[in-house]
Amino acid sequence: MKLVSYLKEGHDQLAILENNLLYDTDLLHSEMPSSMMMFLTYWEDNYALALKLHQAILDGRIGREKGFPVNSADLLAPVPFPPSCRDGYAFRQHVAAARRNRKVPMLPEFDQYPVFYFTNHHGVQGPGPVMCMPDHFNKLDFELEAAIVISKLGRNIPAEEADEYIAGLMIMNDLSARTLQSEEMLLNLGPAKGKDFATATGPWLITLDELEQFEVPAKEGHAGKNWNLKMTCAINGVQVSEGNLSDMDWTFAELIERASYGATLYPGDIIGSGTVGTGCFLELNGTGKLNDENYEEQWLQQGDVIEMEVEGLGILKNIIEKEESDFSILQKKKV
Repeated sequence: MKLVSYLKEGHDQLAILENNLLYDTDLLHSEMPSSMMMFLTYWEDNYALALKLHQAILDGRIGREKGFPVNSADLLAPVPFPPSCRDGYAFRQHVAAARRNRKVPMLPEFDQYPVFYFTNHHGVQGPGPVMCMPDHFNKLDFELEAAIVISKLGRNIPAEEADEYIAGLMIMNDLSARTLQSEEMLLNLGPAKGKDFATATGPWLITLDELEQFEVPAKEGHAGKNWNLKMTCAINGVQVSEGNLSDMDWTFAELIERASYGATLYPGDIIGSGTVGTGCFLELNGTGKLNDENYEEQWLQQGDVIEMEVEGLGILKNIIEKEESDFSILQKKKV
């Protein structure tokens, strides 16, 4: 089942997507909430009812006249106002390649426990324009990821039980201003300003019932579900990245276990997978320069169109736009 949030009369509206038509949840049944956050807050009851309504759409008991074309809607992030947003570091291929390109050894700690950082949950957005300040264009990067949404309250959740707390999967683009990021991380505190301006998610949330055919075992020694989903990213129509979600070394279940240790997870919390191998210009440029000293680096520019596609999850499309400001915090550094 595909769950969509879109802008309706100045507020976020939840809908079920089927055959390119959106069906407002609260119009399908009087007991269904109109927003994603209310849907998640009472997940078990709402999810069970939504599955029945979705089946009624598939069976034709709810007619097409109850829906309207998805391409006429102003899509928001699937979870427009998440309580928090964490991003993991789950793909060993990406971490190892990035460290190889910097000519530093692989961190043995990567294989001992999963890690994540908190990003700005107010910076989460859906498809559409990504507004950037001048300093963001100093090595502006995409990051090809998937993310989960937490479906119910939980604390100290074992990895073996953690998949029960996943409402669904969606595409995530952890946009990164690499110069800001690299400078602030020299102080061993971050990332912060290099990440907090935008995190794109969407275009919809896919519940796990629709992904059963893609389930594969976790890697040896790991717990939880994984999914065989091809992941690609194209910039201005040219594919630059390709990977697979099944390449995750640490599973979402293990990230949930780590995140919930001594901390409460709430419905609507987002946890990203981290970047898939080849899933950003930082890695691609580093590999290119390692193999050819004349390799020309590529970074995102104003007007660039980013299209991330994950099998079964849709296509997340964003365009890079410039804010109407020349203000630079990089220029304010003390000498």
